[in-house]
Amino acid sequence: MTDVGAPAPHDIFTDNHRWGDLDDWHHTAMALHAEGGIHRIEREGFDPFWAVIDHAAVLEIEKQPEVFTNGPEPVLGLQSSYAERQFDMKTLIHMDAPMHGKYRRLTNDWFKPASVRRLQGKLDSLSEQAVGKLEAAGGEADFATEIALSYPLEVILEILGLPPEDYPRMMTLTQELFGAEDPDLQRDEASPEVAAQVVMDFYAYFTELSAQRRENPTDDLASLIANGQIDDEPMPDLETMGYYVIVATAGHDTTSSAMAGGLHALIDHPEQLAKLQANPDLINNAVEEMLRWTAPVRHFMRTAQADTEVCGQQIKKGDWLYLSYKAANLDPKVFEDPLTFDIERSNADRQVSFGYGVHFCLGAQLARNELRSLFGHVLPRLDSIELAGDPATMKTTFVGGHKTLPIRYTLTD
Repeated sequence: MTDVGAPAPHDIFTDNHRWGDLDDWHHTAMALHAEGGIHRIEREGFDPFWAVIDHAAVLEIEKQPEVFTNGPEPVLGLQSSYAERQFDMKTLIHMDAPMHGKYRRLTNDWFKPASVRRLQGKLDSLSEQAVGKLEAAGGEADFATEIALSYPLEVILEILGLPPEDYPRMMTLTQELFGAEDPDLQRDEASPEVAAQVVMDFYAYFTELSAQRRENPTDDLASLIANGQIDDEPMPDLETMGYYVIVATAGHDTTSSAMAGGLHALIDHPEQLAKLQANPDLINNAVEEMLRWTAPVRHFMRTAQADTEVCGQQIKKGDWLYLSYKAANLDPKVFEDPLTFDIERSNADRQVSFGYGVHFCLGAQLARNELRSLFGHVLPRLDSIELAGDPATMKTTFVGGHKTLPIRYTLTD
């Protein structure tokens, strides 16, 4: 375990700018792994916390939701951001038992494998459209903004039942919500007032949508949420709005990051791209490796509700723990040569990018199917591909990935 107050390495958890250089982030995480699986972080402006990077420890914490709770704060932020916050969110990631289970069950059937399989036609259609966009672009494109950004958004908003003309608005709001720390994505200079306005814009949109679906319910997910009941009572407005926001945003930004990051990994490892093109049956395992590599949800926070122990370190009741999914996916005790992208990695499916336990991502199967469909359509058409400029990744500490991925390519007929 490193010393309290150690310089640069610990900043990878608190400094959003460190996420602008993922190679550096990876190597710094590996250096921390060599020192131990848990690190005490004390940085100016933040409440102290324990950064958990050990893969097994992350799983153990996730398996004990009664000991390590999501509340009161499930996402790392500056002390000032909590003190000055003007609007509370009430989503699944903010909930613990028993409310979490009750709210999760409301939409659980929509994301079961059988339900997700019914969307395959939509996914394949969007994948064909992606190939069409690449054909029309004439050999150069930004894969992140022109392909990956819109694909999962269209899927999740169709599930919700939103009209296509509203998609651009949802895309902008999603980027502003998750990209609030990034100068290129934030609505304005980061402040509690700006953050509150973004959330209020979401809520204004979904308040109107709820009223419509309550008056004229349809068979979409928005109608289920608008008319949902918990303990035989209508959901409170805050929780209803939070449900819309988490479905619309978490089902979009994370998958688009995995898509762009997955392609970038294939470009950087041309032998892996050639192997996948020669053997399309490797796609399932390749997707697991892409998820291990990208880990779009970079962390969640947990609060200890009892004195306990993690990685041999005594944890006191009330201590805050940072679960680093990104670093856990690089744990050399689990993944051999973790900084190598290997589509044939035998245990790639042990990645923890979707979390684990009762808070395991509802949309995990949908995300996997989207990645399989997109790459299953695009890769067979690629004759050559290379970077056409320097990619850029989001300078965000919570959720993020590529914001640009300029590519130069040729397609087969």
